[in-house]
Amino acid sequence: MTENAQQQPPATTPELPTQYAPAEVEGTLYERWVERGYFDADAKSDKEPFTVVIPPPNVTGSLHLGHAFEHTLIDALTRRKRMQGYEVLWQPGMDHAGIATQNVVERELGKEGKSRHDLGREAFVERVWQWKGESGGQISGQMRRLGDGVAWSRERFTMDEGLSQAVQTIFKRLYDDELIYRAERIINWCPRCLTAISDIEVEYQDDDGELVSMTYGEGDETIVVATTRAETMLGDTAVAVHPDDERYKHLVGKQIKLPLTDRSIPVVADTHVDPEFGTGAVKVTPAHDPNDFEIGQRHDLPNITVMDEHAVITVPGPFQGLDRLEARSAIVGALRAEGRIVAEKRPYSHSVGHCSRCKTTIEPRLSMQWWVKVGPLAKAAGDAVRDGKVKIHPQEMEKRYFDWVDNLHDWCISRQLWWGHRIPVWYGPNGEVVCVGPDEEAPTGEGWTQDTDVLDTWFSSGLWPFSTLGWPERTESLAKFYPNSVLVTGYDILFFWVARMMMFGLYAMDGTPPFHTIALHGMVRDQFGKKMSKSFGNAVNPLDWMDKYGSDALRFTLARGANPGVDVPIGEDWVQGSRNFANKIWNATRFALMNGATVEGPLPDAAEMSATDRWILSRLNTVVAEVDAYYEDYQFAKLSDALFHFAWDEVFDWYVELSKTTFMAGGPAAEVSKRVLGEVLDVTLRLLHPVVPFVTETLWTTLTGGESVVIAAWPKDSGFRDAGAEKEIASVQDLVTEVRRFRADQGLQPGQKVPARLTLDGTPFAAHEAAVRQLLRLQPEGEGFAATATLPVAGATVALDLSGTIDVAAERKRLAKDLAAAEKEKAQATAKLGNEAFLAKAPDQVVDKIRARLTKADEDITRLQTQLDNLPAA
Repeated sequence: MTENAQQQPPATTPELPTQYAPAEVEGTLYERWVERGYFDADAKSDKEPFTVVIPPPNVTGSLHLGHAFEHTLIDALTRRKRMQGYEVLWQPGMDHAGIATQNVVERELGKEGKSRHDLGREAFVERVWQWKGESGGQISGQMRRLGDGVAWSRERFTMDEGLSQAVQTIFKRLYDDELIYRAERIINWCPRCLTAISDIEVEYQDDDGELVSMTYGEGDETIVVATTRAETMLGDTAVAVHPDDERYKHLVGKQIKLPLTDRSIPVVADTHVDPEFGTGAVKVTPAHDPNDFEIGQRHDLPNITVMDEHAVITVPGPFQGLDRLEARSAIVGALRAEGRIVAEKRPYSHSVGHCSRCKTTIEPRLSMQWWVKVGPLAKAAGDAVRDGKVKIHPQEMEKRYFDWVDNLHDWCISRQLWWGHRIPVWYGPNGEVVCVGPDEEAPTGEGWTQDTDVLDTWFSSGLWPFSTLGWPERTESLAKFYPNSVLVTGYDILFFWVARMMMFGLYAMDGTPPFHTIALHGMVRDQFGKKMSKSFGNAVNPLDWMDKYGSDALRFTLARGANPGVDVPIGEDWVQGSRNFANKIWNATRFALMNGATVEGPLPDAAEMSATDRWILSRLNTVVAEVDAYYEDYQFAKLSDALFHFAWDEVFDWYVELSKTTFMAGGPAAEVSKRVLGEVLDVTLRLLHPVVPFVTETLWTTLTGGESVVIAAWPKDSGFRDAGAEKEIASVQDLVTEVRRFRADQGLQPGQKVPARLTLDGTPFAAHEAAVRQLLRLQPEGEGFAATATLPVAGATVALDLSGTIDVAAERKRLAKDLAAAEKEKAQATAKLGNEAFLAKAPDQVVDKIRARLTKADEDITRLQTQLDNLPAA
């Protein structure tokens, strides 16, 4: 099974410190890996490529648990593939994060009493670059803490020269193909950031507002509408009703008076209106509501903007100059004074969009913006999955993907910011519009100006899988590493980042999708399943846990919770448990080294091995096969759990313990077991390495003398299986477990020795008597031995002399009391289940609970009676 060419047996018995101290080794190990170039990717290599891009974190960001979770999964995949002999590229980099970064720098300027307008555009952008150089990108250092095996020499930034050229190139191509256009539409507007924002930058929450019902029109032509945004009524240009609503048919086509204005507006019939909701009539404000805009387009209604970019009322009259919230109160008051308020409900809880950056309530607003016509691009993105070019994992997420890409609206890509990729369009003095590619000269002369907007951050990050490889140039790296092997990302950005990469990749790369597989994971939550948030008081800085327990402990905890597409609960107790696992690996390897475990030479023939040796090697190969299958299915939780239980339960708690007597006895059998133990540890550490890289690196290099487990060969299933040995050791485990349970039931301490007679002849236990006695703390019979308790297990018999070890009378009294309680519980449960009237009325879950109580009572009675029977006479 040994596959590692770099492995060199140590000349002398290696030693390990008595305790594992993560803080003393992690940083040093990581820098050594980087210096030796283990994570570099060679485009000239003839190895098969394996490519993953990092979802580029914001340059303003810091490592949070979501990052740590995602990076752990990607790192595990890439470390395994590297060990399997692939040319691995894990592409690192950062996103310029337009709004977030501009806000950070503007806050810094504010401390100096300045705004970006005081500096001017060019100086402000220079100031942002300065901030990026000094303060941006702290997440890179935190990624090193976590152990991310990324190709740092290839690190990219969405605003660097190469990526900026890619952005300008694809904008020009889309523009020339009439897939980019400029139009006036409704967008999400942040009155604080003063820019359009994407849907993903809008956070919805339930806010307490007011629902006001009011009358429009006069006399027989009165109609009642309701709104939570009364201030927008100044921009109403119609009232809409359903065409089949008999209540309003006499009003359709008529003009009615709009209160507080000198305008009249039509009543229009539109199927968008739900006649069952409210009064069945809705006010239509095309310039301030996306649904109303669509109604306005269908009925050729005018668009009246009533607020400026700061959300201040601009309509001449008594409300002009008021903030939207001030105007809302004033307008409701004015309507109340005219007797037009029919009903007011406050507080009225409803979902309201907020800017994710500054938390300001967003304002739907009609605005001239640049758009991507997504229809043909989205169709290609959907077809790539339908045709099997791209697989989504888990497969049940496909429906959500199709629901999104099949119903995509055109994408607003312009932002009213200064930091970002400026739109490469120039306007001439006579209405000319020129889009300029990266190799073209911009028009000059009097009256020519460049568009002041920049592109949505998602526009440049959508190019990430190929722009980072040198596109639009046909580079060696692009030829070698595109498309990506897999994209590992959260299901929450399936619709935003993933869909955009799919659209752009297929468009720019001649129909080749950006990745073969999309592996979706869930969100990290607290141990109670609640979303982590500073406002909830349950947010965790992963660096704190890494400082306290080590990076491996955090990584293993996250990986053990990673079921595909499912949210991941995590608590500090679980990280502490993973730290204990790392300590267990350390202590077991240290014990093995002290007892001569070796990787030197080939494995002995099976005929030379004991059943214990053959059992552990058989189980080892099974686990290798299981872990490989789980990796291919992105089942990180299952592979981590399989490795945990194999390492802790089977290797450390059983094989090592069963082999101790062999080691103490010495001789040829001990030499065979030392080599087997070395093999098992070698392979187990390599299997564990992708998830817990630091502790395994230290232990593996000490055990084997190899250069690094990072470049060691990934274990292969040799095919060795021994069903007979597995059955034999399972019987030994059953025997030991049963006797341990009996000892515990009798109140014996784990280390307390008890005289015992073992009758093992003719059973699978005969060769294991010394190990069984050692594990169970069973002394030889000795003079005066009296069997006071006898346990038959699978054909073997264990007779114990408990005289003098327990207070038999007190133990009989305790067991008799517990037995009486169990019999009483059984009688009560039996009586209820025998009551037909009760069964007819009781809910199913109540009946099931009582049945479970009855089953438990029966089990307790059997167990307690057996213990009483096995006690010696008082």
